[in-house]
Amino acid sequence: MKQLVLSLLLLTCGVAHAQKLRKSELESGLLEKGEKVGVWEYYAYTRDGSQVVTQKYDHTAKKLVFNRPFDDVPYPVQTAAGDWTRQRVTHPIFFIGGEAALAQYLTKLNYPAAAQSKNVQGRVVVSFVVDTLGQASGHQVLLGIGSGCDEEALRVARSIPAQWIPARIGSRAVVSKYEMPFTFRMRPQ
Repeated sequence: MKQLVLSLLLLTCGVAHAQKLRKSELESGLLEKGEKVGVWEYYAYTRDGSQVVTQKYDHTAKKLVFNRPFDDVPYPVQTAAGDWTRQRVTHPIFFIGGEAALAQYLTKLNYPAAAQSKNVQGRVVVSFVVDTLGQASGHQVLLGIGSGCDEEALRVARSIPAQWIPARIGSRAVVSKYEMPFTFRMRPQ
């Protein structure tokens, strides 16, 4: 019996050493063989500079555990018949890691030379559908400003990995639309 307990203890220690704690300004959790496992916490900063937990996501179970409250407004949801309607959801579409994790992809936005030379500035809004498995498709420009900015916003939106948590009504995942704004602003010289 003593040998069995010792063997189990050594096995448990070996598993614990295989996992590595990763903590950054935006996230913390365990890595195992380079992959996120278990519950990860994702952080953001409030206007007063306080760090807050915005999301907890269980990467092993692939399940959202916690998310900060969101605006209780109707979201576009696809019905079983394939029609679109606006409904209140239990939770809307989320990106794993929250807005802070999504921001790292938005920084890959390149200001088109044509837009810079014409001093084109403004906001491009790209819409896409997130299915019940968290896959994004059907990217389209809802609001554009031209001069290559619309195409650049589409390129970046399409490059975001499929780490979406689908919207839910009750416990059921639903197909919904997500709108992502991209701001093109000239820097003062």
